[in-house]
Amino acid sequence: MAAVDTTRPAPFGAITTYRAINALSRAARVVSAWNDARATRAALGKLSDRELDDIGLCRADIDTITR
Repeated sequence: MAAVDTTRPAPFGAITTYRAINALSRAARVVSAWNDARATRAALGKLSDRELDDIGLCRADIDTITR
């Protein structure tokens, strides 16, 4: 029967690389969320008051929705 060593340390730089990739992923998600909110604000801002009323919103709701 063979024994498997499962407690080996990570290779040099692996943890730093993992943390850097996670930081970049988080930054990309933040930028993506900001851009989605910006696009939503722009699209809702182009609607007339009547169109906003049809979907149950008013101008004051736009900032609340996009946060």
